[in-house]
Amino acid sequence: MKAAMADNARLLLDELLAELEERRKRVLLGGGEERIKKQHQQGKLTARERIHRLLDEGSFVELLPFAEHLETGLMEGLEAPADGVVTGYGTIHGRLVFVFSQDFTVLGGSLGKMHGRKIASLMDMAVKVGAPIIGLNDSAGARIQEGVDSLSGYGEVFYRNAVYSGVVPQISAILGPCAGGAVYSPAMTDFILMSRSTSYMFITGPEVIKSVTREEVSFEELGGADVHMEKSGVAHLEAEGDEAVLDLIKRLLSYLPQNSREKPPVLEAKDPVDRETPELLDLIHPDPKRPYNMHQVIRTLLDEGEFLEIQPAFARNIIVGLGRLGGMPVGVVANNPRFMAGALDINASDKAARFIRTMDAFNVPLLTLVDVTGFLPGVAQEHGGIIRHGAKMLYAYAEATVPKITLITRKAYGGAYLAMNSKDMGADVVLAWPTAAVAVMGAEGAANIIYRKEIQSSPTPEETRRKKIEEYRQAFDNPYVAAARGYIDDVIDFKDTRRLLIRHLQMLWDKKEERPWKKHGNIPL
Repeated sequence: MKAAMADNARLLLDELLAELEERRKRVLLGGGEERIKKQHQQGKLTARERIHRLLDEGSFVELLPFAEHLETGLMEGLEAPADGVVTGYGTIHGRLVFVFSQDFTVLGGSLGKMHGRKIASLMDMAVKVGAPIIGLNDSAGARIQEGVDSLSGYGEVFYRNAVYSGVVPQISAILGPCAGGAVYSPAMTDFILMSRSTSYMFITGPEVIKSVTREEVSFEELGGADVHMEKSGVAHLEAEGDEAVLDLIKRLLSYLPQNSREKPPVLEAKDPVDRETPELLDLIHPDPKRPYNMHQVIRTLLDEGEFLEIQPAFARNIIVGLGRLGGMPVGVVANNPRFMAGALDINASDKAARFIRTMDAFNVPLLTLVDVTGFLPGVAQEHGGIIRHGAKMLYAYAEATVPKITLITRKAYGGAYLAMNSKDMGADVVLAWPTAAVAVMGAEGAANIIYRKEIQSSPTPEETRRKKIEEYRQAFDNPYVAAARGYIDDVIDFKDTRRLLIRHLQMLWDKKEERPWKKHGNIPL
């Protein structure tokens, strides 16, 4: 009798396990073989293939695989395995991360209520344990069949994007379409990466634009990766294909901490910390009108010349990106004298301010390299709000409490000198090369204003003008006046630059600085 009961129990368990296995197979198959084949034909990986490419082998643990859509209205009878999104956690180089991957083979990866709730639940868990959130976006947008429920699903995600901003790193990869409301979640995350040729982002598509404005534009021309990297500034990094984008995510995360309470990861420095940099003498020209390769300066200073530039094709007059000094991560902000003489304009101010605030949120020290003529003059800039946009940089640097080191390489003029993190704006250490010049404006402009009457009344105005320019240059257009007044901590030899930057960074690594309590500041948006 007992044996028969045991056999029946075993049969029942086998049936339950068989049902579990069958259900799991249907979930793992997503939208089916045909749709998977089509995904591959478009040059894209599936949602699960992306996760396995991103995470350490065998580390992925799925959450809510059997979630199903709401059986209401037009959704009745429709199959949507995992409700079109795969969610879970795993590790990247041994560090815990949470990831969601939208499955375009299931109803076009469209977001419904349960789809949104799965992502929201994942985000809640990530914040509880203090680990980054990575979103692999490939979605047709809101699920029309679910109506307002799909909008509610988006709302749950948007809310958490905002509330958890600055708590844990949030990274978005755009690996397919991202249209309508779907673009706003990535836009609120810390970094957006796009795949060339297979991804795009826009609020309204080409057909809607054609019907309203009569403009004809392709998907790629409207919201492709190159558009958002070069023109809009929405995207931060791009690569060719899913695999390359996923590899970029791994590289990006290597510079960031798990959450805002931790320091970024320090690696063993393979590049000697006392390495001299005499080659900088061949890069920098003392003539302030002669451009030079700031990218090469940055790579010369950083460990093994490795520099992950962020938004390299947008606002090219300012350079921002991540690297290491003596194994310690740093966020680099540098003027680029090869573009607009390194002047700050609206886009450069926005790009730099955003980057500064991101670095500060995640405790990454800031290294600022200054060669700036000023804010870009012009009617278009003034009418476009350069005052408001430029103020964002001032606000961002003043707000930041991470270690801040500034190196003035050449020109540092006017309000832009302050906006590039001067001593008065909160820089911990300010260094300068002998080529540096700190003043309200350049010698030529200053002499023309100060000595205008003397020059005009002179029998040899051009000769007088040259003399006055040289007089001003000797008196003000050098680093020593600012150093004498304590605005510069040291004027240094080019060859000692890397060694001294590392020494100062080591000294500042455990810096603690607090601001007065407030609900939040009011940055000039």
